[in-house]
Amino acid sequence: MTTASVTLSVQIACSATEAFRFIADPATMPQSAIHNVKAIRSLRQNEWEIHTPRGAGRLIPNYHQTLGILDNEFVDPREGSCEVSARIVHAGPKNSVYMITLVKSLSMPLEAFRRGTPMVEEELQTMKRILDQVNSDANSQSNHSQ
Repeated sequence: MTTASVTLSVQIACSATEAFRFIADPATMPQSAIHNVKAIRSLRQNEWEIHTPRGAGRLIPNYHQTLGILDNEFVDPREGSCEVSARIVHAGPKNSVYMITLVKSLSMPLEAFRRGTPMVEEELQTMKRILDQVNSDANSQSNHSQ
């Protein structure tokens, strides 16, 4: 049986180091994952409970900063789990690209996967706006201190 997948990307006006720091902090997810994460709390090392519009789920990160890896397993309480492969790559001193590949698990209904993709695209744009603003604020402060 074949499965579905989609790869999305967004260019960010922020260094890869700063972008990684923000994205790898699960506590920031409610700010950017506006459709899927309403609240989050640590359960134990490397496992988080997420509160979604569909109930309580789990986030299991598998991050590696040096390689820019931001993989995780997103376990939705109703729709099943989704393996997420993500990378942040350097695209200049103050720019980066975030790429995310969502692979539908066999337990997730195809229609749920398709419904969720535009929501994840909107979440990426929200994350981009947050990180672009952080970079803009940092540049503004740097210019004022000179």
